[in-house]
Amino acid sequence: MLNDATCFKQVYVVCGYTDLRSGIDKLASIIDAKTGNSPYVPDTLYLFCGRKTDRIKGLVWEKDGFLLLYKRLEQGKFVWPRNESEVQALTPQQFRWLMEGLTTIPKKAVRPVEAPEYVA
Repeated sequence: MLNDATCFKQVYVVCGYTDLRSGIDKLASIIDAKTGNSPYVPDTLYLFCGRKTDRIKGLVWEKDGFLLLYKRLEQGKFVWPRNESEVQALTPQQFRWLMEGLTTIPKKAVRPVEAPEYVA
């Protein structure tokens, strides 16, 4: 389910380290404190990562209660943004990169260029 997040309207990464022993109420309060927004937005996934970057937790409001997701990689680690005060929105491509163990912001990307105008 987490590798294919097409069912979510928006995906956010809560940057920095989160104590993954935290339950639903604590994670919801972290969302509220870091974003100033209510965590009660349907079909919005908030992702958290602890010091061991091989596991993440996700929190989703489903109109009748929270869904708590937990994923642990058997091999490899997630590349997690560590700026403590940020919550970053992810595009579907960035989410796919994160789930594949890649960074969400590539260091070098091929950028589109304007076609040159040749004068004959």
